Amino acid sequence: MSVRLKERYKTEVAPRLRERFRYKNVMEVPKLEKVVINVRVGDATSDTRFVDKAVEELTTISGQRPVVARARTSVAAFKLRKGMPIATKVTLRGDRMYEFVDKLFSIALPRIKDFKGISERQFDGRGNLNIGVREQLIFPEIEYDKVEKIRGMDITLVTTARDDEQARELLKLLGLPLREGTTDRA
Repeated sequence: MSVRLKERYKTEVAPRLRERFRYKNVMEVPKLEKVVINVRVGDATSDTRFVDKAVEELTTISGQRPVVARARTSVAAFKLRKGMPIATKVTLRGDRMYEFVDKLFSIALPRIKDFKGISERQFDGRGNLNIGVREQLIFPEIEYDKVEKIRGMDITLVTTARDDEQARELLKLLGLPLREGTTDRA
């Protein structure tokens, strides 16, 4: 099974990065290492079925079964007890990662209402990109009629780049829609 984005990385992106940053060794060229998707389920304190629904939706989006994260401590103000399920996360690598990133860049992000592109401020300073998505409905696999509650998710793209400039160039060449004129604060 050939993955479109992976092939594009090998044939176009890696040679262009090597030329732009003058890498002497092929192993220096930055690449995507993994993608971590995290969905917080705050209302799971009242009903744990919400976690099951979040797991089901995240499985549909990522193509891989997520792990359920549990509370480490009890917080009385939030009616949270130690060991309660509060979130679900999945780490994608290899072909699944490239398929997800391709879908995210070309289908999901453009479906966001009033989307102007990803801000430069979403890079963390170490070559990783953090994207906060407000609703799971931007993914084509999610059927609007079957959604009980709109949930947001945090998507982290981890790269082997040394800094944000190299990561920005890598992701831009892979198809990341970056915001033009990144001096604005939106």
